[in-house]
Amino acid sequence: MATDKSILVVEDEQEIAELILLHLERAGFSSTLVSTGEAAIGHLEKCDVDLVLLDLMLPGIDGFEVCRRMKWEPRTRQIPIIMLTACGEETDIVCGLELGADDYIVKPFSAGVLVARVRSVLRRGADFQARATSPNGGMIQIDADRFEVRVEGSPIKVTAGEYQILKYLASRPGFVRTRQQIIEATHGKYVVMSSRTIDVHITALRRKLGKAGVLIETIRGVGYRLEEDFRAEST
Repeated sequence: MATDKSILVVEDEQEIAELILLHLERAGFSSTLVSTGEAAIGHLEKCDVDLVLLDLMLPGIDGFEVCRRMKWEPRTRQIPIIMLTACGEETDIVCGLELGADDYIVKPFSAGVLVARVRSVLRRGADFQARATSPNGGMIQIDADRFEVRVEGSPIKVTAGEYQILKYLASRPGFVRTRQQIIEATHGKYVVMSSRTIDVHITALRRKLGKAGVLIETIRGVGYRLEEDFRAEST
């Protein structure tokens, strides 16, 4: 089934790149391939894309730097990024997520995993809006149409992963969500992911929310919740 989504594939290993393009084409996506970080940045300056599949180990400018530059530029900071990593080491994954990447795929991967992750990331933030207030006067608004989070009327920069976690917690304030529940709600039921990934997202989200970050409570040994007095209304 064809889609209107455009994907930029940044991969320097030709055999892997060709397989990725083949699977994306079969799934109905429009994709463009570049093999260096410099070429990726150049393409993003000229063309609109809906998602970037980004290999970390690239010649010249590596994937970490591409991710950093994308999240720095207003034009590209909201584009979702899925990291491609050969080693799967947690330090690399955490580093990429802290820079603003939204998900990761460890090589080698199957066609099913690749397409499922791409669809999952593109699907996030679909049709939810919430306005929330708390006794301490903080106000958070989640605007799905603009893929935007605002605190007391001022927009803040969040990744797709952070946005989805906040949306999920806001759907049932006062209810404790385990890390596994958060993973399943934001990445899919069959995704294998370290709980450390959720901790990294929560830490970054609290920092970006400023004083409203205290609304996200840690339930030791269990998971997270938005405080019970946090009220959300669909708009």
